[in-house]
Amino acid sequence: MGKNKMKFILASASPRRKELIGYLQIPYEIVINSIPEESHHTDPVNFSKHIAEMKNEAVYKKVSGDCLVVSADTIVCLDSKIYGKPKSENEARAYLNELAGKTHSVFTAVCIQVRSGSQVYSHSFVEESKVTFNEINPALMDRYIATKDSLDKAGAYGIQGPSLTFISKVEGDYANVVGFPLSRFVNECAEILKPLTNGQSWFDLF
Repeated sequence: MGKNKMKFILASASPRRKELIGYLQIPYEIVINSIPEESHHTDPVNFSKHIAEMKNEAVYKKVSGDCLVVSADTIVCLDSKIYGKPKSENEARAYLNELAGKTHSVFTAVCIQVRSGSQVYSHSFVEESKVTFNEINPALMDRYIATKDSLDKAGAYGIQGPSLTFISKVEGDYANVVGFPLSRFVNECAEILKPLTNGQSWFDLF
């Protein structure tokens, strides 16, 4: 039976995505092939999608046999400005001061590539959520920056941590803000993998 199973590959080193994918309760492997996270696109949807697709392709080429490779890229956007991961605490502070007191968008692009025998299928989608910050007073800012929570996250914050001290509202998929729109991914996989399931659940492919 095991020989007939597809490999589920997560092309991400993010502990947050690892946790979210774990909720699917299917076996998976993490394979990473780092790429520069740069794109010629300037709009957030195509920017994030381009990077997610490049991340996927870099890993997909390394994996043999029947597989599903999933990658993702999350960005924060306010007034058409894209906020990636800050390079320093000073940059993190600058990002947060710009986002304070406003509502911004979080876009996560997901790219899925499937190989089953001679069949190859690729699919991407982008989910948007909106997050509203309170004003962040200097004392609260100092306390947050000191946690180091801001340094490895787009927009200089992670929603599931101490930034909850200044996040007042989330509209849309919470998991999307964490870094992976899990419920939409489940629905998209059900559609994509339907031709391979013989009427069974797509979970049984893995």
